[in-house]
Amino acid sequence: MEYRTIESRVVSRFEEKKSEFIGYLAPVSSEEEATAFINEIRAANRKARHNCYAYILTDKTARHSDDGEPQGTAGVPIYEVLQKEGLSGVCCVVTRYFGGILLGAGGLVRAYTKAAADAVGMAKIKEMAFAVKAEITVDYSFYGKLARIFDELGAKVAEEDFGNGVKLTVYVKEELSKKLRTALTDACSGNVGFEVKGKEFFDFAI
Repeated sequence: MEYRTIESRVVSRFEEKKSEFIGYLAPVSSEEEATAFINEIRAANRKARHNCYAYILTDKTARHSDDGEPQGTAGVPIYEVLQKEGLSGVCCVVTRYFGGILLGAGGLVRAYTKAAADAVGMAKIKEMAFAVKAEITVDYSFYGKLARIFDELGAKVAEEDFGNGVKLTVYVKEELSKKLRTALTDACSGNVGFEVKGKEFFDFAI
């Protein structure tokens, strides 16, 4: 399983014809967390005319709301931004403080799209994938051959320990772990240690 999400909360804001639009984006792991985030933003913006939202979870559960705006002008545009960016495990709430000038349906769609897109643009994206955590040990004479193999298979080095030999903690996508072991064994003429230490989600965007 692989998915794109964000590292932490971000906030964007801009003004359109005297209406202020504030985009709040947060990582969420469940509908309960998404609902709590939406309620938190509503509570912090009680005087706002609208708090529209969309969220997509990692299991592809998705919800959106126009919160009083004309149907299809707010929640769907926010959702489409998240979907276009391939994000999941995220919730976006766009708060609008009405400035007295009507924007029309097209103007609302553009404004809510911009608010969500601006927030996504400010966020640090995480490329999460289920990975094998492996401890690799080699002699110094083979160390120079490893970087190319890691790069070809998208493996990420988390730790390096230079003692009597080289000990590396490496993350590789689960489906590529056997290929990595084989490539290292071939490159090092069998003189390599490869011990699986566990499996977990890892951010391959690091």
